[in-house]
Amino acid sequence: MLRDFKPLKTYFIENRIALILGLSSLLLVDALQLFIPRIIKKSIDLLTAGLASSGLLLNYALIIVGIAIAMAIFRYIWRYLVFGHSRKVEEALRNRMYEHLQTLSLSFYWKTKTGDLMARTVNDIDAVRMATGMGLVALTDGVVLGLATVGFMLYINIKLTLVSLIPTPFIVYLTLIITRRMGREFGQVQQTFSELTESVREALAGIRVIKAYNRQSWEYSRVKDQGDTYIKNNLDLARTLALFFPMMMLFTNLGLAVVIWFGGRLTILGDITTGDFVAFISYLNLLTWPMMALGWVTNLIQRASVSMRRINGILHEVPEITNQTANPFRGAIRGGICLKHVTFFYPKERYPVLNDIDLRIEAGHTVAVVGGVGSGKSTLLQIIPRLMETGRGMVQIDGIPIHDIDLRNLRGSIGFVTQESHIFSDTILNNIVFGRQGISKDLINNALEVSQLAVDIGSFPRGIHSRLGEKGITLSGGQRQRLTIARALIFNPPILILDDALSQVDTRTEATILNSILEMRKGKTNIIVSHRISTIRRADIIYVLKAGRLVERGEHTSLLAARKEYFRLYERQQLSEELERGR
Repeated sequence: MLRDFKPLKTYFIENRIALILGLSSLLLVDALQLFIPRIIKKSIDLLTAGLASSGLLLNYALIIVGIAIAMAIFRYIWRYLVFGHSRKVEEALRNRMYEHLQTLSLSFYWKTKTGDLMARTVNDIDAVRMATGMGLVALTDGVVLGLATVGFMLYINIKLTLVSLIPTPFIVYLTLIITRRMGREFGQVQQTFSELTESVREALAGIRVIKAYNRQSWEYSRVKDQGDTYIKNNLDLARTLALFFPMMMLFTNLGLAVVIWFGGRLTILGDITTGDFVAFISYLNLLTWPMMALGWVTNLIQRASVSMRRINGILHEVPEITNQTANPFRGAIRGGICLKHVTFFYPKERYPVLNDIDLRIEAGHTVAVVGGVGSGKSTLLQIIPRLMETGRGMVQIDGIPIHDIDLRNLRGSIGFVTQESHIFSDTILNNIVFGRQGISKDLINNALEVSQLAVDIGSFPRGIHSRLGEKGITLSGGQRQRLTIARALIFNPPILILDDALSQVDTRTEATILNSILEMRKGKTNIIVSHRISTIRRADIIYVLKAGRLVERGEHTSLLAARKEYFRLYERQQLSEELERGR
């Protein structure tokens, strides 16, 4: 269990001053609590002996009021500092986890559900926060206040203390059994919460499809079933928790019954005073909280341990794609690309998606990659910026293996517009600038003009500062694609990759945009994938893929004259465009 919490050590060290002050204030509160029964004892002994006066009792009352005020002050301090520490741990752990998630390769996200990651970064971290806040308080109270209280009880009468503690071994034994069970059940709760989160995320993300197919009832039933499983697991855990605290109170009250019987006899026989008897009962009642606190902290630590195990499962994931040399190349990239015998398999697939690909792209040239669906075009493009990993030396840029180029430098030199246009819930401007600093207004306007997005900006209520809905839902498909093109053009990278990035605009607009891009990017490397062959005729060279193999290469006219795969694709596209014009 301690190994599970090892990643938290750094945060405890960073917050050590606030933590020490907070726990010191907590110990002062515990110490002050222990003196109140002693004052009550003296008051009762004076009353029973007939020696009490109103002035003396007033002094004792004022002392208790003073202790109460001091306890309130120190209680505020420890709550602010200790609970503040737990919030800092929560913040640091969440930031660390998110930062680590950013480093992981695409293969990790293929096998991990988004809902599961959301549950770990929210629900599991919250369980850790509770353990590092209230759990720490309960542990300190349970140990320090518990031992100190027993010490005061022993001071009053050893026999009475031993008798009152008879139920303790039973409490310890049952606590061990119940907390083991709580650990298992909490693990199930966290797992089903992850699955429920993923189901809800999918349902909300796909709400348009669900409504279009009128499948609301089916989707509701699917999420409801997950919710029922989550509730069932929570009720199992609640049943265990419900057993724990009544058990604690039962044994505590049994101890109180024994004290009243045995302690009452000692008082009658004169072995202890009436004040000692009342003080002892006060200490026994005070001992109830430490005993319950130890049970509670066990529950919190069990929960946090399960959650930390799930969090560590993410933190221990190692990025598959990293810098592989001590001094990677960080110089300027011109854009010459060479692929040598590239073969690529997806995980658990028997056949390669790319098979023995050899191609060369000269720096400053424009090339096109064409092929049918599933021919491997997108995979080919994704291995260039090392979004997917290939064998060492298979891919080179400017004669340097991409494994020897600094990863940030490599990807920072490539503008990649993918098939899926991902838009963030932010303004149009922020989606284009994408966190980059120092971008001039002229560069922004130029990117808008080239991507043909400038004509649409005026239709938005606040122009370029208009805020977009989730995933750009307020934009059309063509507008989303053009926005992502503007995002890539804003820094005019040495290499630009357009992976079927204009499939949702009409043929004429696509041709206009591509012509503008090629004019703007003369002398820079451009790689274009498009199903519309009419738009890639200007490429210096065209590569044709079929079933993962490179079957043809050349310029448009020579490929048509060969009457092979490219010719068939061209004829099919011509027919499609004629049908489109006919409508």
